[in-house]
Amino acid sequence: MIKKLLDKLIDKARTVRGPRTVHGKRIEVPKAQHGIDPKLVDERAVKVVRTLAEGGHEAYIVGGAVRDLLLGLRPKDFDVATNATPEQVKSLFRRAFIIGRRFRIVHVVFGRGRQDHGLSEVIEVSTFRAQVDAIAAEQVSGNERSAKAVTSTERGAKGAQPGHVIDAEGRVLRDNVWGPQVEDAARRDFTVNAMYYDPLREIVVDYHGGISDAKKKLLRMIGDPALRYREDPVRIIRAIRFAAKLGFEIEPKTRAPIKAMAALLDNVPPSRTFDEMIKLLQTGHALASIEELRRHGLHRGVFPVLDVVLDEAQRHDGREKFVQLALADTDRRVGEGKPVAPSFMLACMLWHDVLDRWKAGEAKGETSFAALQQAVDAVFDAKIGDISGRGRLAADMREIWMMQPRFTRRSGQGVQTLVDQPRFRAGFDFLRLRGTAGEIDAALPQWWEQFSTANADERAALLESARAVAVPGRTAPRRGVRPGVAGTPRAEHPTPAVQAPEDADDEATRADAEPQADAEPQADPARRRRRRRRRTGQAAAAPADT
Repeated sequence: MIKKLLDKLIDKARTVRGPRTVHGKRIEVPKAQHGIDPKLVDERAVKVVRTLAEGGHEAYIVGGAVRDLLLGLRPKDFDVATNATPEQVKSLFRRAFIIGRRFRIVHVVFGRGRQDHGLSEVIEVSTFRAQVDAIAAEQVSGNERSAKAVTSTERGAKGAQPGHVIDAEGRVLRDNVWGPQVEDAARRDFTVNAMYYDPLREIVVDYHGGISDAKKKLLRMIGDPALRYREDPVRIIRAIRFAAKLGFEIEPKTRAPIKAMAALLDNVPPSRTFDEMIKLLQTGHALASIEELRRHGLHRGVFPVLDVVLDEAQRHDGREKFVQLALADTDRRVGEGKPVAPSFMLACMLWHDVLDRWKAGEAKGETSFAALQQAVDAVFDAKIGDISGRGRLAADMREIWMMQPRFTRRSGQGVQTLVDQPRFRAGFDFLRLRGTAGEIDAALPQWWEQFSTANADERAALLESARAVAVPGRTAPRRGVRPGVAGTPRAEHPTPAVQAPEDADDEATRADAEPQADAEPQADPARRRRRRRRRTGQAAAAPADT
Protein backbone atom coordinates (compact mmCIF):
# COMPACT_ATOMS: atom_id res chain seq x y z
CA MET A 1 0.00 0.00 0.00
CA ILE A 2 2.76 2.40 1.00
CA LYS A 3 4.87 1.34 -1.99
CA LYS A 4 2.00 2.12 -4.41
CA LEU A 5 1.53 5.52 -2.81
CA LEU A 6 5.24 6.34 -3.11
CA ASP A 7 5.33 5.18 -6.74
CA LYS A 8 2.32 7.38 -7.49
CA LEU A 9 3.96 10.42 -5.93
CA ILE A 10 7.21 9.82 -7.80
CA ASP A 11 5.41 9.40 -11.12
CA LYS A 12 3.49 12.64 -10.50
CA ALA A 13 6.69 14.49 -9.66
CA ARG A 14 8.31 13.22 -12.86
CA THR A 15 5.29 14.37 -14.84
CA VAL A 16 5.48 17.80 -13.23
CA ARG A 17 9.21 18.04 -13.83
CA GLY A 18 9.02 16.93 -17.45
CA PRO A 19 12.20 16.80 -19.52
CA ARG A 20 15.24 18.35 -17.88
CA THR A 21 16.25 21.67 -19.36
CA VAL A 22 19.41 21.38 -21.42
CA HIS A 23 22.12 23.65 -20.10
CA GLY A 24 23.26 26.24 -22.56
CA LYS A 25 26.83 26.75 -23.66
CA ARG A 26 28.69 29.73 -22.21
CA ILE A 27 29.66 32.24 -24.86
CA GLU A 28 31.50 35.45 -24.00
CA VAL A 29 30.65 38.18 -26.49
CA PRO A 30 33.10 41.13 -26.66
CA LYS A 31 32.12 44.78 -26.95
CA ALA A 32 32.94 44.87 -30.65
CA GLN A 33 30.08 42.42 -31.24
CA HIS A 34 27.44 43.38 -28.68
CA GLY A 35 27.92 47.17 -29.05
CA ILE A 36 26.58 48.19 -25.61
CA ASP A 37 27.12 51.88 -24.86
CA PRO A 38 28.67 52.20 -21.35
CA LYS A 39 27.02 55.62 -20.99
CA LEU A 40 23.64 53.89 -20.74
CA VAL A 41 24.75 51.89 -17.69
CA ASP A 42 23.82 53.25 -14.25
CA GLU A 43 26.97 54.11 -12.30
CA ARG A 44 25.40 52.71 -9.09
CA ALA A 45 24.98 49.30 -10.73
CA VAL A 46 28.62 49.45 -11.84
CA LYS A 47 29.62 50.31 -8.27
CA VAL A 48 27.75 47.27 -6.94
CA VAL A 49 29.45 44.99 -9.47
CA ARG A 50 32.86 46.46 -8.67
CA THR A 51 32.37 46.11 -4.90
CA LEU A 52 31.36 42.46 -5.26
CA ALA A 53 34.30 41.77 -7.61
CA GLU A 54 36.73 43.40 -5.17
CA GLY A 55 35.23 41.17 -2.48
CA GLY A 56 36.27 38.11 -4.47
CA HIS A 57 32.90 37.31 -6.09
CA GLU A 58 31.55 37.09 -9.62
CA ALA A 59 29.00 39.77 -10.43
CA TYR A 60 27.08 40.82 -13.53
CA ILE A 61 24.28 43.12 -14.56
CA VAL A 62 21.53 40.71 -15.57
CA GLY A 63 18.07 40.30 -17.06
CA GLY A 64 15.99 42.95 -18.75
CA ALA A 65 18.65 45.62 -18.28
CA VAL A 66 21.06 43.71 -20.54
CA ARG A 67 18.29 43.18 -23.09
CA ASP A 68 17.50 46.90 -23.17
CA LEU A 69 21.17 47.84 -23.41
CA LEU A 70 21.55 45.57 -26.44
CA LEU A 71 18.57 47.33 -28.02
CA GLY A 72 20.16 50.74 -27.39
CA LEU A 73 17.65 51.66 -24.67
CA ARG A 74 18.37 53.11 -21.23
CA PRO A 75 17.06 50.56 -18.70
CA LYS A 76 14.67 51.77 -16.05
CA ASP A 77 15.98 49.30 -13.44
CA PHE A 78 19.28 47.52 -12.99
CA ASP A 79 19.57 44.09 -11.36
CA VAL A 80 22.80 42.34 -10.43
CA ALA A 81 23.44 38.59 -10.16
CA THR A 82 26.36 37.14 -8.22
CA ASN A 83 27.73 33.93 -6.75
CA ALA A 84 27.83 35.60 -3.32
CA THR A 85 25.14 34.56 -0.83
CA PRO A 86 22.69 37.19 0.47
CA GLU A 87 24.59 37.37 3.74
CA GLN A 88 27.90 37.93 1.93
CA VAL A 89 26.35 40.64 -0.23
CA LYS A 90 24.87 42.41 2.78
CA SER A 91 28.22 42.48 4.56
CA LEU A 92 29.86 44.45 1.72
CA PHE A 93 27.47 47.40 1.70
CA ARG A 94 26.56 49.93 4.36
CA ARG A 95 22.87 50.13 3.36
CA ALA A 96 21.79 46.67 2.22
CA PHE A 97 18.74 44.68 3.28
CA ILE A 98 17.85 41.02 2.74
CA ILE A 99 14.22 40.74 1.69
CA GLY A 100 11.82 38.09 0.43
CA ARG A 101 10.89 34.60 1.47
CA ARG A 102 9.95 33.02 -1.84
CA PHE A 103 13.18 34.33 -3.39
CA ARG A 104 15.70 35.81 -0.99
CA ILE A 105 17.43 38.83 -2.52
CA VAL A 106 19.34 41.90 -1.31
CA HIS A 107 18.36 45.53 -1.86
CA VAL A 108 21.39 47.82 -1.97
CA VAL A 109 20.12 51.35 -1.35
CA PHE A 110 21.73 54.55 -2.60
CA GLY A 111 20.45 57.87 -1.24
CA ARG A 112 17.70 58.49 1.29
CA GLY A 113 14.00 59.11 0.91
CA ARG A 114 11.22 57.79 -1.27
CA GLN A 115 12.39 56.01 -4.39
CA ASP A 116 9.33 57.11 -6.42
CA HIS A 117 10.29 60.73 -5.73
CA GLY A 118 13.78 60.19 -7.10
CA LEU A 119 15.38 60.59 -3.68
CA SER A 120 16.90 57.11 -3.62
CA GLU A 121 17.76 54.24 -5.92
CA VAL A 122 17.71 50.50 -5.23
CA ILE A 123 19.93 47.97 -6.97
CA GLU A 124 18.52 44.47 -6.57
CA VAL A 125 21.15 41.78 -6.06
CA SER A 126 20.32 38.07 -6.38
CA THR A 127 22.44 34.97 -5.90
CA PHE A 128 22.89 32.48 -8.76
CA ARG A 129 20.21 29.81 -8.27
CA ALA A 130 20.17 26.12 -9.07
CA GLN A 131 17.59 24.50 -11.33
CA VAL A 132 14.44 23.18 -9.73
CA ASP A 133 14.30 19.41 -9.28
CA ALA A 134 10.66 18.49 -8.63
CA ILE A 135 11.58 15.13 -7.09
CA ALA A 136 14.12 16.58 -4.67
CA ALA A 137 11.99 19.61 -3.85
CA GLU A 138 9.70 19.66 -0.86
CA GLN A 139 6.05 19.42 -1.91
CA VAL A 140 3.12 21.08 -0.14
CA SER A 141 -0.61 20.79 -0.64
CA GLY A 142 -2.73 23.54 -2.15
CA ASN A 143 -1.39 26.19 -4.48
CA GLU A 144 0.45 29.49 -4.35
CA ARG A 145 -2.70 31.33 -3.38
CA SER A 146 -3.94 28.95 -0.67
CA ALA A 147 -0.91 27.05 0.60
CA LYS A 148 1.13 28.63 3.36
CA ALA A 149 4.12 26.55 2.31
CA VAL A 150 4.48 24.81 5.65
CA THR A 151 7.94 23.48 4.92
CA SER A 152 10.40 21.72 7.14
CA THR A 153 12.22 25.03 7.54
CA GLU A 154 9.13 26.80 8.86
CA ARG A 155 8.27 23.87 11.12
CA GLY A 156 11.66 24.38 12.72
CA ALA A 157 13.20 21.07 11.70
CA LYS A 158 16.71 20.83 13.06
CA GLY A 159 19.31 21.58 10.40
CA ALA A 160 16.71 22.42 7.77
CA GLN A 161 17.83 24.89 5.10
CA PRO A 162 15.68 27.01 2.76
CA GLY A 163 15.29 25.19 -0.55
CA HIS A 164 12.96 24.41 -3.42
CA VAL A 165 9.28 24.10 -2.57
CA ILE A 166 6.60 23.26 -5.15
CA ASP A 167 2.83 23.01 -4.82
CA ALA A 168 0.39 20.41 -6.09
CA GLU A 169 0.27 22.11 -9.51
CA GLY A 170 4.04 22.05 -9.96
CA ARG A 171 4.38 25.75 -9.21
CA VAL A 172 7.63 26.82 -7.57
CA LEU A 173 6.76 28.42 -4.23
CA ARG A 174 10.31 28.80 -3.00
CA ASP A 175 13.63 28.87 -4.79
CA ASN A 176 16.54 29.42 -2.45
CA VAL A 177 19.04 26.80 -3.58
CA TRP A 178 22.23 28.43 -4.81
CA GLY A 179 23.95 27.07 -7.89
CA PRO A 180 26.34 27.85 -10.75
CA GLN A 181 25.72 30.55 -13.33
CA VAL A 182 24.90 28.02 -16.06
CA GLU A 183 21.94 26.74 -14.01
CA ASP A 184 20.90 30.25 -13.07
CA ALA A 185 20.64 31.07 -16.78
CA ALA A 186 18.63 27.90 -17.50
CA ARG A 187 16.02 28.68 -14.84
CA ARG A 188 15.30 32.19 -16.24
CA ASP A 189 12.22 32.60 -18.41
CA PHE A 190 13.13 33.99 -21.84
CA THR A 191 16.39 33.84 -23.78
CA VAL A 192 16.57 37.64 -24.06
CA ASN A 193 16.39 37.86 -20.25
CA ALA A 194 19.11 35.27 -19.60
CA MET A 195 22.20 37.29 -20.51
CA TYR A 196 24.87 38.63 -18.14
CA TYR A 197 26.84 41.84 -18.70
CA ASP A 198 30.14 42.55 -16.97
CA PRO A 199 30.59 46.35 -17.09
CA LEU A 200 34.19 46.08 -15.88
CA ARG A 201 35.37 43.80 -18.72
CA GLU A 202 32.55 44.95 -21.04
CA ILE A 203 31.58 41.44 -22.10
CA VAL A 204 28.16 39.77 -22.41
CA VAL A 205 27.80 36.16 -21.27
CA ASP A 206 25.12 34.38 -23.33
CA TYR A 207 24.03 30.78 -22.75
CA HIS A 208 20.85 30.46 -24.84
CA GLY A 209 21.21 32.61 -27.93
CA GLY A 210 19.68 35.68 -26.35
CA ILE A 211 21.68 38.13 -28.46
CA SER A 212 20.51 36.43 -31.67
CA ASP A 213 16.86 36.44 -30.51
CA ALA A 214 17.12 40.11 -29.52
CA LYS A 215 18.31 41.00 -33.02
CA LYS A 216 15.45 38.97 -34.52
CA LYS A 217 12.96 40.58 -32.09
CA LEU A 218 11.87 37.11 -31.01
CA LEU A 219 10.57 36.18 -27.55
CA ARG A 220 11.46 32.55 -26.89
CA MET A 221 11.03 30.55 -23.68
CA ILE A 222 13.98 28.61 -22.28
CA GLY A 223 13.08 24.90 -22.00
CA ASP A 224 9.59 23.42 -22.32
CA PRO A 225 7.10 26.36 -22.37
CA ALA A 226 4.23 24.40 -20.78
CA LEU A 227 6.44 23.34 -17.88
CA ARG A 228 7.82 26.85 -17.43
CA TYR A 229 4.32 28.37 -17.37
CA ARG A 230 3.30 25.78 -14.80
CA GLU A 231 6.30 26.66 -12.62
CA ASP A 232 5.16 30.29 -12.61
CA PRO A 233 1.92 31.23 -14.41
CA VAL A 234 2.83 34.93 -14.19
CA ARG A 235 5.23 34.21 -17.06
CA ILE A 236 2.13 34.23 -19.29
CA ILE A 237 1.56 37.88 -18.44
CA ARG A 238 5.24 38.67 -18.78
CA ALA A 239 5.28 37.22 -22.29
CA ILE A 240 2.37 39.47 -23.26
CA ARG A 241 3.99 42.51 -21.67
CA PHE A 242 7.39 42.02 -23.28
CA ALA A 243 5.88 41.39 -26.69
CA ALA A 244 3.89 44.63 -26.51
CA LYS A 245 6.65 46.71 -24.91
CA LEU A 246 9.49 45.60 -27.17
CA GLY A 247 7.54 44.96 -30.34
CA PHE A 248 8.75 41.34 -30.28
CA GLU A 249 6.98 38.37 -31.81
CA ILE A 250 6.26 35.49 -29.44
CA GLU A 251 7.90 32.34 -30.80
CA PRO A 252 5.22 29.77 -31.89
CA LYS A 253 6.19 27.09 -29.34
CA THR A 254 6.21 29.72 -26.60
CA ARG A 255 2.82 31.03 -27.71
CA ALA A 256 1.06 27.66 -28.11
CA PRO A 257 0.34 26.76 -24.42
CA ILE A 258 -0.68 30.26 -23.29
CA LYS A 259 -4.44 29.92 -23.70
CA ALA A 260 -4.58 26.45 -22.16
CA MET A 261 -2.39 27.48 -19.22
CA ALA A 262 -4.22 30.76 -18.52
CA ALA A 263 -6.47 29.06 -15.94
CA LEU A 264 -3.44 28.64 -13.67
CA LEU A 265 -3.49 32.40 -13.11
CA ASP A 266 -6.57 31.92 -10.90
CA ASN A 267 -4.31 30.40 -8.24
CA VAL A 268 -1.83 33.26 -8.21
CA PRO A 269 -2.19 35.67 -5.25
CA PRO A 270 -3.99 38.91 -6.21
CA SER A 271 -1.00 40.97 -5.08
CA ARG A 272 1.24 39.39 -7.73
CA THR A 273 -1.24 39.75 -10.58
CA PHE A 274 -1.92 43.31 -9.45
CA ASP A 275 1.79 44.15 -9.56
CA GLU A 276 2.04 42.65 -13.05
CA MET A 277 -0.94 44.69 -14.18
CA ILE A 278 0.72 47.88 -12.97
CA LYS A 279 3.92 46.97 -14.83
CA LEU A 280 1.89 46.27 -17.95
CA LEU A 281 0.24 49.68 -17.79
CA GLN A 282 3.53 51.50 -17.15
CA THR A 283 5.47 50.11 -20.09
CA GLY A 284 4.60 53.06 -22.29
CA HIS A 285 2.67 50.62 -24.47
CA ALA A 286 -0.44 50.08 -22.37
CA LEU A 287 -2.85 50.15 -25.33
CA ALA A 288 -0.71 47.66 -27.27
CA SER A 289 -0.52 45.41 -24.18
CA ILE A 290 -4.30 45.39 -23.82
CA GLU A 291 -4.71 44.46 -27.47
CA GLU A 292 -2.13 41.68 -27.01
CA LEU A 293 -4.16 40.34 -24.07
CA ARG A 294 -7.26 40.31 -26.25
CA ARG A 295 -5.35 38.58 -29.02
CA HIS A 296 -4.50 35.69 -26.69
CA GLY A 297 -7.96 35.38 -25.19
CA LEU A 298 -6.90 36.90 -21.87
CA HIS A 299 -9.22 39.90 -22.06
CA ARG A 300 -11.58 38.73 -19.32
CA GLY A 301 -10.99 37.79 -15.71
CA VAL A 302 -7.19 37.98 -15.50
CA PHE A 303 -7.21 41.55 -14.16
CA PRO A 304 -10.61 42.48 -12.67
CA VAL A 305 -9.69 46.16 -12.79
CA LEU A 306 -8.88 45.94 -16.50
CA ASP A 307 -12.24 44.36 -17.26
CA VAL A 308 -13.59 47.91 -17.35
CA VAL A 309 -11.43 48.46 -20.45
CA LEU A 310 -11.63 45.04 -22.06
CA ASP A 311 -15.29 44.17 -21.55
CA GLU A 312 -17.22 44.95 -24.72
CA ALA A 313 -20.49 45.28 -22.77
CA GLN A 314 -19.20 48.39 -20.98
CA ARG A 315 -18.41 50.42 -24.10
CA HIS A 316 -21.72 52.24 -24.22
CA ASP A 317 -21.54 54.68 -21.31
CA GLY A 318 -18.48 56.76 -22.19
CA ARG A 319 -16.09 55.04 -19.82
CA GLU A 320 -14.20 53.25 -22.59
CA LYS A 321 -13.38 56.55 -24.28
CA PHE A 322 -12.27 58.07 -20.99
CA VAL A 323 -10.02 55.13 -20.11
CA GLN A 324 -8.55 54.94 -23.60
CA LEU A 325 -7.67 58.64 -23.38
CA ALA A 326 -6.07 58.04 -19.98
CA LEU A 327 -3.96 55.12 -21.25
CA ALA A 328 -2.90 57.07 -24.33
CA ASP A 329 -1.88 59.96 -22.09
CA THR A 330 0.06 57.55 -19.87
CA ASP A 331 1.90 56.11 -22.88
CA ARG A 332 2.76 59.64 -23.99
CA ARG A 333 4.16 60.56 -20.56
CA VAL A 334 6.28 57.41 -20.42
CA GLY A 335 7.59 58.15 -23.91
CA GLU A 336 8.59 61.64 -22.79
CA GLY A 337 10.39 60.27 -19.74
CA LYS A 338 7.87 61.72 -17.30
CA PRO A 339 6.79 59.82 -14.15
CA VAL A 340 3.53 57.89 -14.12
CA ALA A 341 1.67 57.17 -10.87
CA PRO A 342 -0.23 53.87 -10.60
CA SER A 343 -2.82 55.65 -8.47
CA PHE A 344 -3.67 58.02 -11.33
CA MET A 345 -4.15 55.18 -13.82
CA LEU A 346 -6.34 53.24 -11.44
CA ALA A 347 -8.36 56.34 -10.59
CA CYS A 348 -9.06 56.79 -14.30
CA MET A 349 -10.09 53.18 -14.85
CA LEU A 350 -12.42 53.08 -11.88
CA TRP A 351 -13.86 56.58 -12.10
CA HIS A 352 -17.09 55.60 -13.83
CA ASP A 353 -17.71 52.86 -11.28
CA VAL A 354 -17.41 55.52 -8.58
CA LEU A 355 -19.59 57.88 -10.60
CA ASP A 356 -22.38 55.32 -11.04
CA ARG A 357 -22.44 54.44 -7.34
CA TRP A 358 -22.25 58.11 -6.41
CA LYS A 359 -25.33 58.97 -8.48
CA ALA A 360 -27.16 55.92 -7.12
CA GLY A 361 -26.45 57.02 -3.55
CA GLU A 362 -27.76 60.51 -4.23
CA ALA A 363 -30.89 59.03 -5.80
CA LYS A 364 -31.54 57.17 -2.55
CA GLY A 365 -31.48 60.40 -0.57
CA GLU A 366 -27.88 60.36 0.65
CA THR A 367 -26.10 63.69 0.87
CA SER A 368 -23.79 64.24 -2.06
CA PHE A 369 -20.61 64.07 -0.01
CA ALA A 370 -21.67 60.97 1.91
CA ALA A 371 -22.74 59.29 -1.32
CA LEU A 372 -19.33 59.95 -2.86
CA GLN A 373 -17.48 58.58 0.15
CA GLN A 374 -19.61 55.44 0.17
CA ALA A 375 -19.09 55.02 -3.58
CA VAL A 376 -15.32 55.21 -3.18
CA ASP A 377 -15.31 52.62 -0.38
CA ALA A 378 -17.57 50.26 -2.33
CA VAL A 379 -15.38 50.43 -5.45
CA PHE A 380 -12.22 49.72 -3.45
CA ASP A 381 -13.82 46.65 -1.91
CA ALA A 382 -15.20 45.38 -5.23
CA LYS A 383 -12.30 46.14 -7.57
CA ILE A 384 -9.09 46.53 -5.59
CA GLY A 385 -9.54 44.19 -2.63
CA ASP A 386 -6.91 43.47 -0.03
CA ILE A 387 -3.55 43.87 -1.77
CA SER A 388 -0.13 45.04 -0.74
CA GLY A 389 0.22 48.79 -0.96
CA ARG A 390 -3.53 49.35 -1.04
CA GLY A 391 -3.41 51.94 1.73
CA ARG A 392 -1.07 54.24 -0.14
CA LEU A 393 -2.81 53.71 -3.48
CA ALA A 394 -6.20 54.22 -1.89
CA ALA A 395 -5.16 57.50 -0.27
CA ASP A 396 -3.88 58.92 -3.56
CA MET A 397 -6.87 57.72 -5.57
CA ARG A 398 -9.32 59.01 -2.98
CA GLU A 399 -7.66 62.44 -3.03
CA ILE A 400 -7.86 62.63 -6.83
CA TRP A 401 -11.57 61.72 -6.82
CA MET A 402 -12.54 63.93 -3.89
CA MET A 403 -10.73 66.86 -5.48
CA GLN A 404 -13.05 66.87 -8.50
CA PRO A 405 -16.06 68.60 -6.90
CA ARG A 406 -13.74 71.19 -5.41
CA PHE A 407 -12.78 72.32 -8.90
CA THR A 408 -16.34 73.53 -9.46
CA ARG A 409 -16.03 76.11 -6.64
CA ARG A 410 -13.99 79.06 -7.85
CA SER A 411 -14.29 81.63 -5.08
CA GLY A 412 -12.68 82.48 -1.75
CA GLN A 413 -9.40 81.28 -0.33
CA GLY A 414 -10.30 77.67 -1.11
CA VAL A 415 -9.12 78.21 -4.70
CA GLN A 416 -5.58 79.09 -3.63
CA THR A 417 -5.60 76.33 -1.03
CA LEU A 418 -6.46 73.78 -3.70
CA VAL A 419 -3.70 74.96 -6.05
CA ASP A 420 -1.16 74.71 -3.22
CA GLN A 421 -1.96 71.06 -2.48
CA PRO A 422 0.79 68.55 -3.37
CA ARG A 423 -1.64 66.42 -5.38
CA PHE A 424 -3.14 69.37 -7.27
CA ARG A 425 -1.45 68.45 -10.56
CA ALA A 426 -2.76 64.88 -10.46
CA GLY A 427 -6.26 66.12 -9.68
CA PHE A 428 -6.05 68.72 -12.44
CA ASP A 429 -4.80 66.20 -15.02
CA PHE A 430 -7.77 64.04 -14.11
CA LEU A 431 -10.09 67.03 -14.57
CA ARG A 432 -8.49 67.79 -17.94
CA LEU A 433 -9.13 64.23 -19.12
CA ARG A 434 -12.77 64.56 -18.12
CA GLY A 435 -12.97 67.72 -20.19
CA THR A 436 -11.31 66.07 -23.20
CA ALA A 437 -13.73 63.14 -22.95
CA GLY A 438 -16.69 65.56 -23.00
CA GLU A 439 -17.81 64.66 -19.49
CA ILE A 440 -17.58 68.28 -18.30
CA ASP A 441 -17.32 71.69 -19.92
CA ALA A 442 -13.77 72.05 -21.28
CA ALA A 443 -13.77 75.67 -20.06
CA LEU A 444 -13.42 74.49 -16.45
CA PRO A 445 -9.99 72.82 -16.79
CA GLN A 446 -8.87 75.72 -19.01
CA TRP A 447 -9.73 78.18 -16.22
CA TRP A 448 -7.75 76.18 -13.66
CA GLU A 449 -4.80 75.87 -16.02
CA GLN A 450 -4.75 79.65 -16.38
CA PHE A 451 -5.19 80.24 -12.66
CA SER A 452 -2.40 77.85 -11.63
CA THR A 453 0.16 79.68 -13.82
CA ALA A 454 -1.10 83.27 -13.33
CA ASN A 455 0.35 86.03 -11.14
CA ALA A 456 -1.58 87.68 -8.29
CA ASP A 457 -3.33 90.31 -10.43
CA GLU A 458 -4.28 87.81 -13.10
CA ARG A 459 -5.65 85.45 -10.48
CA ALA A 460 -7.82 88.21 -9.03
CA ALA A 461 -9.22 88.93 -12.50
CA LEU A 462 -9.90 85.22 -13.09
CA LEU A 463 -11.73 84.93 -9.78
CA GLU A 464 -13.84 87.98 -10.64
CA SER A 465 -14.67 86.55 -14.07
CA ALA A 466 -15.74 83.28 -12.43
CA ARG A 467 -18.01 85.19 -10.03
CA ALA A 468 -19.51 87.16 -12.93
CA VAL A 469 -20.33 83.90 -14.73
CA ALA A 470 -21.85 82.43 -11.58
CA VAL A 471 -24.04 85.52 -10.95
CA PRO A 472 -25.63 86.65 -14.27
CA GLY A 473 -25.70 90.43 -14.72
CA ARG A 474 -22.91 91.05 -12.23
CA THR A 475 -20.10 93.26 -13.56
CA ALA A 476 -17.97 94.19 -10.56
CA PRO A 477 -18.28 94.06 -6.78
CA ARG A 478 -19.68 97.17 -5.06
CA ARG A 479 -17.07 99.31 -3.41
CA GLY A 480 -16.42 98.17 0.13
CA VAL A 481 -18.44 94.97 -0.24
CA ARG A 482 -16.52 91.71 -0.36
CA PRO A 483 -17.71 88.29 -1.52
CA GLY A 484 -19.62 86.63 1.28
CA VAL A 485 -20.87 89.92 2.79
CA ALA A 486 -24.52 90.97 2.60
CA GLY A 487 -25.83 91.38 -0.93
CA THR A 488 -23.34 88.94 -2.53
CA PRO A 489 -23.76 85.17 -2.66
CA ARG A 490 -21.29 83.39 -0.39
CA ALA A 491 -20.20 80.82 -2.97
CA GLU A 492 -21.06 80.04 -6.54
CA HIS A 493 -21.42 76.54 -7.92
CA PRO A 494 -21.46 76.46 -11.74
CA THR A 495 -23.24 73.29 -12.74
CA PRO A 496 -20.82 70.87 -14.48
CA ALA A 497 -21.83 67.86 -16.53
CA VAL A 498 -21.54 65.82 -13.31
CA GLN A 499 -23.28 67.07 -10.18
CA ALA A 500 -20.59 67.88 -7.63
CA PRO A 501 -20.95 67.08 -3.93
CA GLU A 502 -20.07 69.31 -1.05
CA ASP A 503 -16.61 68.30 0.01
CA ALA A 504 -16.36 68.27 3.79
CA ASP A 505 -12.56 68.43 3.65
CA ASP A 506 -12.77 71.50 1.43
CA GLU A 507 -15.21 73.19 3.76
CA ALA A 508 -12.90 72.51 6.69
CA THR A 509 -9.96 73.87 4.72
CA ARG A 510 -11.86 77.01 3.81
CA ALA A 511 -12.91 77.48 7.42
CA ASP A 512 -9.27 77.32 8.51
CA ALA A 513 -8.10 79.59 5.71
CA GLU A 514 -10.84 82.26 6.11
CA PRO A 515 -11.63 82.73 9.80
CA GLN A 516 -11.99 86.50 9.50
CA ALA A 517 -14.14 86.38 6.37
CA ASP A 518 -16.57 84.06 8.13
CA ALA A 519 -16.71 86.09 11.35
CA GLU A 520 -16.83 89.64 9.98
CA PRO A 521 -20.27 89.53 8.32
CA GLN A 522 -21.72 88.70 11.75
CA ALA A 523 -19.61 91.15 13.78
CA ASP A 524 -20.16 94.23 11.60
CA PRO A 525 -23.98 94.22 11.70
CA ALA A 526 -23.83 93.74 15.49
CA ARG A 527 -21.63 96.82 15.92
CA ARG A 528 -23.89 98.90 13.69
CA ARG A 529 -26.95 97.87 15.71
CA ARG A 530 -25.25 98.85 18.96
CA ARG A 531 -24.37 102.28 17.58
CA ARG A 532 -27.89 102.93 16.30
CA ARG A 533 -29.59 101.74 19.48
CA ARG A 534 -27.26 103.27 22.03
CA ARG A 535 -29.05 104.40 25.15
CA THR A 536 -28.04 106.44 28.18
CA GLY A 537 -27.59 103.36 30.31
CA GLN A 538 -25.21 101.89 27.77
CA ALA A 539 -23.02 104.97 27.25
CA ALA A 540 -20.32 103.59 29.49
CA ALA A 541 -20.10 100.45 27.43
CA ALA A 542 -19.69 102.33 24.14
CA PRO A 543 -15.91 102.80 24.31
CA ALA A 544 -15.50 99.01 24.45
CA ASP A 545 -16.58 98.86 20.80
CA THR A 546 -14.04 101.40 19.55
